[in-house]
Amino acid sequence: MGTALVYHEDMTAARLLWDDPECEIECPERLTTALERLQQRGLEQRCLRLAAREASEAELGLVHSPEYVALLQGTQALGTGELQTLSGQYDAVYFHPSTFHCARLAAGAALQLVDAVLAGAVRNGLALVRPPGHHSQRAAANGFCVFNNVAIAAKHAQRQHGLHRILIVDWDVHHGQGIQYIFEDDPSVLYFSWHRYEHGRFWPYLRESDADAVGQGPGLGFTVNLPWNQVGMGNADYVAAFLHVLLPVAFEFNPELVLVSAGFDSAIGDPEGQMQATPECFAHLTQLLQMLAGGRVCAVLEGGYHLESLSQSVCMMVQALLGDPAPPLSGPMVPHASALESIESVRVAQAPHWMSLQQQGVAPVLSPSPRSPEGRPSPLLLPGGPEFKAAATQDVAALSSLLDQLRLNPTPPVRTAVALTAPDAALALPSDVLCEEGSAPQEETQAWARPHEALAQDRALTALGKVLYLLDRILDGQVSSGIAVTPASAAAATLDVAIRCGLSHGAQRLLCLAVGQLDRPPDLTDDGRNLWLNIGGKEAAALSMFHVSVPLPGTTGGFLSCVLALVLPLAYSFQPDLVLVALGPAHGLRDPQAALLAALLRGPAGGRVLVLVDEESTPQLAVVLARVLHGEAAPSLGPFSMASPEEVQALMQLRGQLEPRWKMLQCCDLVA
Repeated sequence: MGTALVYHEDMTAARLLWDDPECEIECPERLTTALERLQQRGLEQRCLRLAAREASEAELGLVHSPEYVALLQGTQALGTGELQTLSGQYDAVYFHPSTFHCARLAAGAALQLVDAVLAGAVRNGLALVRPPGHHSQRAAANGFCVFNNVAIAAKHAQRQHGLHRILIVDWDVHHGQGIQYIFEDDPSVLYFSWHRYEHGRFWPYLRESDADAVGQGPGLGFTVNLPWNQVGMGNADYVAAFLHVLLPVAFEFNPELVLVSAGFDSAIGDPEGQMQATPECFAHLTQLLQMLAGGRVCAVLEGGYHLESLSQSVCMMVQALLGDPAPPLSGPMVPHASALESIESVRVAQAPHWMSLQQQGVAPVLSPSPRSPEGRPSPLLLPGGPEFKAAATQDVAALSSLLDQLRLNPTPPVRTAVALTAPDAALALPSDVLCEEGSAPQEETQAWARPHEALAQDRALTALGKVLYLLDRILDGQVSSGIAVTPASAAAATLDVAIRCGLSHGAQRLLCLAVGQLDRPPDLTDDGRNLWLNIGGKEAAALSMFHVSVPLPGTTGGFLSCVLALVLPLAYSFQPDLVLVALGPAHGLRDPQAALLAALLRGPAGGRVLVLVDEESTPQLAVVLARVLHGEAAPSLGPFSMASPEEVQALMQLRGQLEPRWKMLQCCDLVA
């Protein structure tokens, strides 16, 4: 099980044959530059490379009319003047004699990827294609798009593989209205799109791109539109959209396959989007999507017109698909007020259709009053104009600085290491997970253990030595993440030492997530360097902004709300450089819950996670944790069940106390 990369050099053949500033940004270099960067980073070599095939006419017919397919087939014989005349009949489209061949390859690449993933040949993958597809409609090219690659792939997955629940995530900066039109009455496809909207003044200027467009007939609630009404949205806004809108709904939907319309014009530096999200943000978004559908994620390239930003973002996505830890997000994690307004408008529009939003206290509004577009629509940015040039150069310095930072933080040589007390458990680990035999020097271990009577026994002291050794390996960059088994009687003392050792050995901000009967060390101070979060406390309480306790939810919905609406927003707000997860005595988590928690916490700290597992836990737990920390998908939580009123009340109470300090908890503009 690996990652597929689907490509064909023939997709670079089509190019603009006449002067058209609007269309010239969709160029062959978009593919060649991205592929070159993948090769330079050694990522292409780690993927299973598949040569794209052409989609058949029958496969194209899953979405497009026979007349439209025949029209496109005829473009192969047209001269330049005829092609220009035909192109002028569509919005922001150009045709070339090779367009039909390229577009069939693009659709075929998406089909190949879906087949490979659903057959189990690979776990996930990326189809590196052009022309893009998400604007294309049944009988019309639109916005550089010829055939709707992702929609065809979804229909194929339904017809040929019998899937009943498919999630499409469209993070291109333009609304993928073509996909929306195709599936708006289909409850088996959940379509999520965020897009630059500006109250209807940005292309494609559609009323149905707003938040209250939620689908038609049986598809009500299965179209989720998140309109960005200002430019400049960044990492915090994108992650907040996932945590507060997409992921709650997606976990409830429980997809069998995730398709990504992966447009990178929503990244920093792109003149079309004018957004601020940095390339590594797309690694985080990809990791979050891998929590769904057993990790079966198929990404298909859509837009992206700043070549360096595009190619770096593609690399970040592929790294995440390969299971590498995502680099920490840069900049303050504080969503914009406009983003919070948009997020809340979506939650209100979708609440009638999703229990996961209702249980977070969102008041359903069945008929939201739409905001009408104001003023004249602004034209698409023209590459030769001053607005385009200003937008294209505005973020170049920031992007260059960011790329320099990423080069200084290479992926550790060992992704995951495990210190086990039962050697037999190592037999079930992935082959490249390191079974750590080392231990910290005895004198150092004894010095750390001295204040704790529980660590005086030889067995506890031996386990502590392994924890300290593993912790140092993580902090010095030799290992990304680790798991250590500790005696139940010494769990609290071992955690106390791990916190103090981590803070003294280089961690600037340490997040400790304690699950079960584990109390915060009494002399741990609120100095801003450590954040203590206990799941399994007797009551919901924020004893300080750095000391939070919440009871363990007893329902699937309650657990997911706790993780998505509390734990992860706290973690992303705090921006730790080390996460300690302690599963103490009687922690109460089922193995899939513990695995999901550990997998999700890889993101905020750039993969630097150390999990301490009580030896009385199930023998399989350490193996499951090792697999998810290594980048594999977490096991399914099972059927969604509504959170209890007590769970909802506890979560709402905590969020209200903590939102003023931790801004990622906000999902609406508190000032407005």
